[in-house]
Amino acid sequence: MDVRSKAAWLDGSGHPRHMCPRMSTRLVIDHRLRHPEKAHRPDNPVQRKPPWIRVKAPTHPVYHATRTLMRANGLVTVCEEAACPNIGECWSQRHATMMIMGDTCTRACAFCNVATGQPAALAADEPARVADAVAKLGLAHIVVTSVDRDDLSDGGAAHFAATIRAIRDAAPSTTIEVLTPDFLRKPGAAKVVMAAKPDVYNHNLETVPRLYPTIRPGARYFASLQLLHQVKQLDSSIFTKSGLMVGLGESRVELMQVMDDLRAAEVDFLTIGQYLQPTVKHAAVDRFVTPEEFADYAAMARGKGFLLVSATPLTRSSYHADADFAALRAAREAAHVASD
Repeated sequence: MDVRSKAAWLDGSGHPRHMCPRMSTRLVIDHRLRHPEKAHRPDNPVQRKPPWIRVKAPTHPVYHATRTLMRANGLVTVCEEAACPNIGECWSQRHATMMIMGDTCTRACAFCNVATGQPAALAADEPARVADAVAKLGLAHIVVTSVDRDDLSDGGAAHFAATIRAIRDAAPSTTIEVLTPDFLRKPGAAKVVMAAKPDVYNHNLETVPRLYPTIRPGARYFASLQLLHQVKQLDSSIFTKSGLMVGLGESRVELMQVMDDLRAAEVDFLTIGQYLQPTVKHAAVDRFVTPEEFADYAAMARGKGFLLVSATPLTRSSYHADADFAALRAAREAAHVASD
C-alpha cells in the first residue's frame, strides 16, 4: 500500500478495504478528511467476517452501466457512500438508492460511513436529475434517501417532496419509497413530504435506545418513533418501514421492546441486518449474529404483527425493495380479505 492509500485508509477517507473478503474494491482517495469528528478516537480493529457474510465482486455489465448513468447525471448513491456490501448485486439489477441533498451529513453517527461536515447548498436541478435517471433505468420501484441536513430550516423536506413530484412526472408507473432523516426539531417537515404522496415512508431507528448516546448521538429514539407514528396519522394508506442493525451490543430483550414500540407506532415493515464496521474509527462490531438468530428475530417480529419482515445478515433498508413493496401490498390485501 502506498503512502497516499495508507493515509486514506487510516483516516477513513477512502472506501473500506475489509467490507468483504471476496470483494476487491478499488480504493478511492478523497483528499478531504471524511470523518473529522472521529479522528481523535482510538482505533477499533476491523474484524474478519464470518463465512456467512460473503458477496461477489461486481463484474456484471449492467453494474457498470448503472454506475455510468449515476456519474452522467451527477448523482450520489447511498450504495457507494455507505459502502453497502450489496452494491454488486443491486446495481447488476439496475437497483440504486439515490441519496439527495449532497454527500456530506451534519450528523456524526458512530456506525455510518457517510462524510460529516458542512454541506453545500442544495442543487435546484437535483430532483430533475434523479427523475431522469429513474426513467432511464426503467425502475418499477425507487428508494430515495438523504444525508441529515440540520442546517436547513425544514431539514430538506421540500427537496424530498420536489424529488417525489419530479419522479411522478418522469416515470408515472414507478413506485416511490423515501428513507428520510428524523427531521428533529423541524416541525411540519414530515407533513411536507407526505403531501407529495410517497408509496412507502421509511425512517430507521437503527438501534436500541440504550445505545443511542454512543451510536446515534445526534438523534433521539422517541422522536424517531413519533415521526413514524405521525406519518401513519397523516395517511394510513402509506406503508411505513423501519430498520435495525444488530451486533452493536444490544440484547434480545431490548430488540423485542423496540419491535413492540414500532408496532405501537403502526409500522408495517421491519428490516434487521448485521452491523458491519466501515473503518477503524467507527464503532466496533460486538458480535456477528448467526443466520439462525436472524431467522428467530424474523419469527418474533412476524408474531408481533408486522406485515412484512426481512431479517438476514446482509439485509439493508433498500435491499430487494422492489420485491418487498410487492410483498407488502399482497400482505395488506390478504389481511383485508381475512378481516372481511
